[in-house]
Formats: sequence, structure tokens, C-alpha cells
Amino acid sequence: MKNNDTESLIPEERVAQCIIILRGEKVILDFHLAAFYQVDNKNLKQAVRRNLERFPEDFMFRLSNQ
Repeated sequence: MKNNDTESLIPEERVAQCIIILRGEKVILDFHLAAFYQVDNKNLKQAVRRNLERFPEDFMFRLSNQ
């Protein structure tokens, strides 16, 4: 791995701090992912919606009261 590649990685500790357990699943909220990628939350969601075929089925979900 090139030196530049390692410098651009997000520290494991920072990622671990953003993981929450929600209904028994490990989850990173969308606004944390947007911060990791340094993009606006709205733009991240839009990019995912436009490229759904690139993501596994369980990549995202929307919470409901149930």
C-alpha cells in the first residue's frame, strides 16, 4: 500500500466510535458516513439511491416505529 493510501484511511478508532447497536445490528448512521467521505449527507443519500445495484441489500434501511 502506498503511503498516501494509508494517510487517507479513516482511523479504526474513529469508525468504532460511530458504530452503534440498533435492534441487535451494528449500524453506522448516514451522517457519520457522510462525514467520513467529506460530503453532504443529502448528497451521500442521493448517490446511494442512484447506485442501488452497487450496494448489498442490507447496506441501508429506514427506521420505522415497528
